[in-house]
Amino acid sequence: MAAPDHIDLQITGMHCASCSARLEKTLNKLPGVSAVVNIATEKASITFDPQLSDVERLIAAVRDTGFDAHPARDFAAEKAARAQAYRGELLQFGIAVLLTLPLLLEMLLMFFGIHLMMPGWLQWLLATPVQFWAGSRFYSGAWSALRSGGSNMDVLVALGTSAAYFMSCAVVALQLDQPLYFEASATLITLVLLGKLLEARAKGKASAALEALINLQPKLAHVERNGQMLDVSAGQLRPDEVFFVRPGESVPVDGEVLEGTSSLDESMLTGESLPQSKQPADKIYTATLNQHGLLKCRALAVGSHTQLAAIIRLVEQAQGSKAPIQKLADKISGIFVPVVLVIAALTFAAWWALGGEFTTALINAVSVLVIACPCALGLATPTAVVVATGRAAHAGILVKDAAALENAHKLSVLVLDKTGTLTEGKPALTDLLPADGIAQKLASSSTKQVFPHLNPLDKTTSHSTRLQTTAAKSLVIPQAGEEANVKINFRSFELLQIAASLAQNSTHPLSRALLEHAQSQQIAPTPTQNFSERSGSGVHATIGDASYLLGSPAFIAQSGVDLDNAQLRALQQQGKSVIAVARGDMLLGLIAFADQLRDSSRAAVAKLHDMGIRVIMLSGDNTATAQAIAAQAGIKEFRAEVLPQDKAAVVQTFKTEGNLVGMVGDGINDAPALAAADVGFAMKSGSDIALEAADLTLMRNDLMSVVDAISLSRATLRKIRQNLFFAFAYNILGIPLAAAGMLNPVIAGAAMAMSSVSVVSNALLLKRWQPPGKQS
Repeated sequence: MAAPDHIDLQITGMHCASCSARLEKTLNKLPGVSAVVNIATEKASITFDPQLSDVERLIAAVRDTGFDAHPARDFAAEKAARAQAYRGELLQFGIAVLLTLPLLLEMLLMFFGIHLMMPGWLQWLLATPVQFWAGSRFYSGAWSALRSGGSNMDVLVALGTSAAYFMSCAVVALQLDQPLYFEASATLITLVLLGKLLEARAKGKASAALEALINLQPKLAHVERNGQMLDVSAGQLRPDEVFFVRPGESVPVDGEVLEGTSSLDESMLTGESLPQSKQPADKIYTATLNQHGLLKCRALAVGSHTQLAAIIRLVEQAQGSKAPIQKLADKISGIFVPVVLVIAALTFAAWWALGGEFTTALINAVSVLVIACPCALGLATPTAVVVATGRAAHAGILVKDAAALENAHKLSVLVLDKTGTLTEGKPALTDLLPADGIAQKLASSSTKQVFPHLNPLDKTTSHSTRLQTTAAKSLVIPQAGEEANVKINFRSFELLQIAASLAQNSTHPLSRALLEHAQSQQIAPTPTQNFSERSGSGVHATIGDASYLLGSPAFIAQSGVDLDNAQLRALQQQGKSVIAVARGDMLLGLIAFADQLRDSSRAAVAKLHDMGIRVIMLSGDNTATAQAIAAQAGIKEFRAEVLPQDKAAVVQTFKTEGNLVGMVGDGINDAPALAAADVGFAMKSGSDIALEAADLTLMRNDLMSVVDAISLSRATLRKIRQNLFFAFAYNILGIPLAAAGMLNPVIAGAAMAMSSVSVVSNALLLKRWQPPGKQS
């Protein structure tokens, strides 16, 4: 089976939710096709089997349904096309207003006691261009819908205005003694056109955040070619090419600093207001602003491969997705128009049968047709999602789809991985504690052959002589968050040498921290044989002809090694992670690490508690260490000694208890748990696998971003519920009033035109949302 293809089609001709629902149903009937049609973005996101369908067939299906389509172009091209269409509609509306005003003048003058009767033929002359030229879109839309076996808003408008128009034509042609309703039909069409213009303008503002992201992309880059400095288009930069960023300029592509130091404003990507210092070997990203200092850089990712381009794609993807709450509106929109047509027919029949007045019955039926508005229902959810995902990107939160945005507001349990989420994820070695008698334990010939520079302490050689013998400089251990200031003795040096040799082939964070410290002391690891690693527990390897172990105290104890439990507990109660080193069944020593809590972690946990969310920490550390870290962060519940492969099972356990569970992590071993959670949050500093598994990516490596994401989700759902309430209430109240003869068709048409505008405008208020993390 061939790999599925994906394409986004830009759709034209959709006027309401019934249109998008009908088109989506048609596309999903095609073999091997899965489609989502979004009325707010006017796009169809389609995944299809290339062996069963192709782009031409998809476009043909769209056209058969009564719409038109083309593969989505870049944002600028689509914006230019929409602007051109808007200008044409604005001209059409302007002419319709000029032709309709004289018809309205007669009605307006009546309020002042002036009765001016315009000849019927003149009213017909003014109303006809409005009906069939300005209103042509409603006729073509209605015909397309009916031809494909559906119905939409165009059917209601075309039917309602045609009834008023043709009845008036009959009165004029037959010279009947009946009132004319040319002003009603012309005014209805003009008001609906006004509503569509306002709606289009508001929908354009909804995607302003995406446009702002696109506009961030710099146009020029300063490159060095053949020894000359040239200004070239940023799109022409190639990977590994050297470029320069001057003070006050934006970075043209993702790269790495080669020379120079500066501070960069990365707020446009991460939402972090504080400038980030940059020096050689640091990564820099497209569109971030260089505040001072000239930077010489090497291009790493260009064009569509930059982080900014990835953010833009993710925002577009999220804006085109559907929230689960929209399903109700979609179902109602699918049957809305037929139900309204039935209500209008019953209204006409009832009024004619009971009142005997054909004109009154017809006008009341027209009022029912024109006040009903499926547009407001269809726009209630997607416009809020479009605004919210754009606002999220501005705050450094990337939303994969609308479902994640909706589900985040219902979270009752949030599971936090300790390392890299609550903490900085950069453990530092703080204690090297050799076991008593380590010098004698290492005095065997086999160890001397492998580590010839390791000379056991004796009574005749001084400590300083031993260090000179090893060619090592003063060996120091930094305390967590402090400058290194503690010199270690020769036995500690021996312990570090062996531990670094065992850790060199491990990917565990503590192994990396151990190696970094050894390198800082100019200690090179010795090659090992028969290396094996138990994930999250420890490693075993042979050095020379001796067998060594490095790992958690539990791992070492399982191998029959006696531990110094008093010393071990003392370190763990300080919140430190401890590993042990052993040779055979002999303990060589303990090594402790501290991973600092992020500055914002405690405040973020407090806010999560205030939001009614139960926070649980997962840690691979023992109970004492996990308890100490949890206490520092203000967390009441934690799970200790959780192996990487068991994290997903813990998440699943909470889900089976009836909770909606969120998971925050950053590592490869967090990916299964992130995927198992109802909503997964991944730190941007984490692995690509974790980012892929997560539903929301946090561009700031800050737990407060989770608070922001949940807050935005709650604000978005409030707006969606408000919009759905307005849309339902408007139709539930408006249709009965029109059927009861209490609404003039012109008033009904004005209300219909404004209903969708009010829904979109209410969604735009989400732009006022501010991250709680910045307010604190």
